[in-house]
Amino acid sequence: MLTITEALIRAALPKCQSPAVWVSALNPACEKYSINTKDRIASFLAQTGYESASFNCLQEDLNYSSAIRLMKVWPKRFPTEALAQLYIQTPEKLANFVYQKRLGNGDAASGDGFRYLGRGIIQITGRSNYAALSKALAFDFVHDPKRLLEAKFAALSAAWFWESNGLNALADDQTDDDDLEDFTQITKRINGGTMGIQARFTLFKTIIAAM
Repeated sequence: MLTITEALIRAALPKCQSPAVWVSALNPACEKYSINTKDRIASFLAQTGYESASFNCLQEDLNYSSAIRLMKVWPKRFPTEALAQLYIQTPEKLANFVYQKRLGNGDAASGDGFRYLGRGIIQITGRSNYAALSKALAFDFVHDPKRLLEAKFAALSAAWFWESNGLNALADDQTDDDDLEDFTQITKRINGGTMGIQARFTLFKTIIAAM
């Protein structure tokens, strides 16, 4: 079985601060969820490496300093600059507003938006997703959500998300298809859009070459 090595992480993600820690966390997670071929591992590492800034950032950063940026990220939530201005540099207030009554969360006053903001190397977001993950891993992340900031659970949660969303099948190389098209579909299932698609795909090719 193929495994992830420190040398691979150092080659593909040179900014990773703790490659040995991530080797120990990623290999059991990948084995558990059948991320066990060259293409699956490369796709998984490229996507999670991009999402987590080389495995250095395990929590969604909602400390925005620009109202204009908020309007670009959440155009439906912030149709005017005046409204967006109320939420700059207020991560908790922002999370409770943009994630209210979504993903199993309560209203803004419940605090669920901030309690269940994105965590891990594929950001698990929302009470319902934390509950589903809790059932899958037999650990209560609903009551202890910050455990997703630990490498072990960050890796397991990402691998669970990957397998349960059919991303192994998309990662499997088919000689008669478009690899970038498949990679684009993987990206959309992870973050709902194609943000950073070229950087993600370039990282994928770098990992393939390093393997």
